[in-house]
Amino acid sequence: MIVVTGAAGFIGSYLVGKLNKAGYEDLILVDRFNDHWKDLNLLHKKYRKFIDRDNLFKWLIKNSRDVDFVFHLGAITDTVCEELKLYQQLNVMYSQRLWNICAEINVPLLYASSAATYGNGEDGFSDLHSNIANLRPLNLYGWSKQDFDVWALKQFHTPPFWAGMKFFNVYGPNEYHKGRMSSVVLHAFKTIKETGKMDLFRSHHSDFKDGEQSRDFIFVDDIANVMLYFMETQKNTGIYNVGTGKARSFFDLTTSVFNSMKLNPVISFIDTPVDLRGRYQYFTEAKIHKLRDIGYTKPFTELEEGVDKYVGDYLMAEACF
Repeated sequence: MIVVTGAAGFIGSYLVGKLNKAGYEDLILVDRFNDHWKDLNLLHKKYRKFIDRDNLFKWLIKNSRDVDFVFHLGAITDTVCEELKLYQQLNVMYSQRLWNICAEINVPLLYASSAATYGNGEDGFSDLHSNIANLRPLNLYGWSKQDFDVWALKQFHTPPFWAGMKFFNVYGPNEYHKGRMSSVVLHAFKTIKETGKMDLFRSHHSDFKDGEQSRDFIFVDDIANVMLYFMETQKNTGIYNVGTGKARSFFDLTTSVFNSMKLNPVISFIDTPVDLRGRYQYFTEAKIHKLRDIGYTKPFTELEEGVDKYVGDYLMAEACF
């Protein structure tokens, strides 16, 4: 059996579909199943059963002999929430308890970290373990992921295989429930569909022109491919960046959305809200040497191709994967 936490969410539900396509159907899905879009995310998926996240630990211990792998993707992902206790409970302590149980029952574990741990990028984007303790995130979400990464690297009692995935800016189907935390692609599509134009944040940094703020945007299918690779190989324990290795601007991304909708781009700029300016990342770009060095050779989807597929096959069709 394969356990997937956060299974009804964006990346989790996409991974479930990807596992099904690869022939894996004996799945245990863990989440809080209380959202219409989350129900749609799991429509037509094949799995054994649902488990509420509060019941996972007891179930794992009881069924330890039958569990082959755990994907831990469940988390509070709101980057502007200010409830420190919530992040500590769900992103740090819950993950620590899951780690310890996987170590005790000898089950491999892959968990989701985040590029938010890199903060403004002043310490670079290297996933070398010697660099991780130096990172300084810009928000509580980033710190919760950073705290667990640092904790994981200090452990002597570990699962038989473990890997932490520092996901960069993921976009793709099944994120419809995420509201303000959904990708810029989805926000742009909705705005363009309603108004025919798109506003981007003006730059408040002298090194970047308006619209040139850049991210490492990665299509969710590439994320799922990397996770399946780690599950099937179970080699090279550690923390890895998962991005394309190529930063692209918000202007490029928005233009791609217009093009995929067969519309001429109409883009203007507005001031970044004052409360976000001190926590705003102007540039992210994954260093993916470690991932390539361990043998992951699949090419990553180019931005224009990924946006076109997302917009054409899913957003225009109001479909889930």
